[in-house]
Amino acid sequence: MNEAPEEPVPQPSGRPDRTLLIVVSVIAVLVIVALVVVFTRGAPPQLGETTPAGVVQRYSAAVIDGDEAAAAAYLSDAAGKNCDAFGRPFARNLRVTLVSTTERTDTADVRVLMTESGADGPFGSGEYQTEDGFDLIRSGNTWLIARAPWQLTVCPDPDVKQ
Repeated sequence: MNEAPEEPVPQPSGRPDRTLLIVVSVIAVLVIVALVVVFTRGAPPQLGETTPAGVVQRYSAAVIDGDEAAAAAYLSDAAGKNCDAFGRPFARNLRVTLVSTTERTDTADVRVLMTESGADGPFGSGEYQTEDGFDLIRSGNTWLIARAPWQLTVCPDPDVKQ
């Protein structure tokens, strides 16, 4: 009987597969890039301080930071006098996003989306979103807030001069 010689069975070389090394390296690079993007994203860019949206951005940041004196500097005289902050929640867990700006000669409307984050619930963190607007008036070369959404209302102390 003529038997065909058996082919040798390849033995593992002890070296990792080159394809596996390439895949693992690509995944590692992607993870590093993602971490760099997340940690260097930072704060949103500051809008121009002479624009209605820029005034609303600075006012909202001051209210959220708890700096009511800085926020009050952006209010018109009428907004400070016609003020009722009774029951205003603390704006610590509030995120404000610009929706639109309508600018006219002496007035402007700035629409914002406000997202309030609550404590973790049984199905995850609770969020509530509402859209509202700021009314602004021009005073010389600057814009002042005539009306703000109730979540961001600041009532300056009438005894403190601005």
